[in-house]
Amino acid sequence: MSTTLANPQTVTPKWVLIDATDLVVGRLAVTVSNILRGKHKPEFTTHCDTGDFVIVVNAEKVQFTGKKWEQKEYQDYSHYAGGQKITPAKEMLAKKPEEIIFRAVKRMMPRGPLGYKQLGKLKIFAGNQHPHQAQQPQELKLK
Repeated sequence: MSTTLANPQTVTPKWVLIDATDLVVGRLAVTVSNILRGKHKPEFTTHCDTGDFVIVVNAEKVQFTGKKWEQKEYQDYSHYAGGQKITPAKEMLAKKPEEIIFRAVKRMMPRGPLGYKQLGKLKIFAGNQHPHQAQQPQELKLK
């Protein structure tokens, strides 16, 4: 019995659609990062991109547990003196709701060229519409 490793020629990525309505951000990010990496497939190989494309819609309807809407903050820094910007979670939801999910997923992906390539297969949209109907994404129901 021999072990076969996946390579880019043998992998055919699919498209997955996830509706983020009333889903907890962290639990959604775990599922999305596993799909992007391909850990849900039996042919998962750590050094090869075996993951699928993920479309997340209704990003503005995600939830946090506990008091995170009041307490959680997102920090950005421009590397100039006084260039630190701290944005509360409620303000981030109002301005850029896609960024909440993107940052959560990004921190769960491996750092390096392969992880950055896999993160590029994530498409997040605030509303219910997305421009990827031609790819015929399969809808994934999450609780």
